[in-house]
Parts: sequence; C-alpha cells; structure tokens
Amino acid sequence: MARTESNMLELGTIAPNFKLKDTVSDQMMELNEIKGEKGTVIMFICNHCPFVVHVNPKISELAKIYQQKGIKFIAISSNDIDKYPQDAPDLMKIKAKEEGYTFPYLYDETQEVAKSYDAACTPDFYLFDSKMKLVYRGQLDDSRPENGIDLTGSDLSAAMDSLLQGTKINEVQKPSIGCNIKWKTS
Repeated sequence: MARTESNMLELGTIAPNFKLKDTVSDQMMELNEIKGEKGTVIMFICNHCPFVVHVNPKISELAKIYQQKGIKFIAISSNDIDKYPQDAPDLMKIKAKEEGYTFPYLYDETQEVAKSYDAACTPDFYLFDSKMKLVYRGQLDDSRPENGIDLTGSDLSAAMDSLLQGTKINEVQKPSIGCNIKWKTS
C-alpha cells in the first residue's frame, strides 16, 4: 500500500464552495446548501483504498452520532475512474448503501474540488465550523490497516466535541495517511 500524507491545509481557510452530483440520490448538491448548522466534515474517500475500507465503519458510526448534533458529513471521491473503474459513480452508490452512509457521497469528476482543498490522500478529513472556517484537518485516529491499533475516531471526534462545546481545538493535528488521490494525467 502506498502511504501518502495529507497536505494539512492552513487552519482558518474558508471552505471552497462546490456543486457536485451525489451518487446516492443522483441530485446535484452545493456545499452552501448542505453544510451543517454547527459544523461540516468534508472527507475525500473512495471505494477501493484499503485505508478507507479500514475506517468506513467508524465514519458511518460517527456520522450517525454527530449529524444529530448539527455537524453534517459530506464524502467526495475524486479518483480517475478511467484508471480505477472500481471508483465509478454507479459503484459509489452501491458502496454507500453497503456501508450505511447517511451522508452524500459526491463525485468530483474534474478533480477541481480536490485541488481546491489541496486534498492528497484517501481518507483526508476536514472539519469546518458554522462559518465554514477550517478548524481541523488530518487523521481520523492512529489506526491503520494491519497496525493493530483500535479504530476509535478519537482525533476527529475530539475536534468535533470541542467545536460543539465552544472550546479550543487542539492545534497539534496529525496528517491523515492513505492512498494518494488518483490524479488524471493529460
């Protein structure tokens, strides 16, 4: 497995708006219309990456808990489907149902959204506050496929809890590690 770290977009960055097709509902969705009242988690994921496969159960669990508290979850796949057909939108829809996603799973065909977020790997997590200002970016937790560390979601959960409680979010944030985004070549 290739191990790529997230680029760690600067804290305080305002979330770039986007409008992408949700592979589950087949509807176009715009960030400014689907963002959370208290916060928004944007995740760059895909179907085939072993790092994403590893964290899928925890992503689904956390979404169900925190969406009830006013934090919306949005997943985006930006991979080149010509070279990685297992990440195609029709298969994204199937994966979302299999994993019990309760959030949109958007397809970034042009890869412009991933570039605007400086996304580098899958999974890559971003937490924005109610004003869409970046307050956390990095890993879900220390667990990785085959490293023997329990999957807890502790890093992202702590950031979401701090956001909801109005307390300072730890600025020491570890980059996510995963497969690189499969960029299109000209």
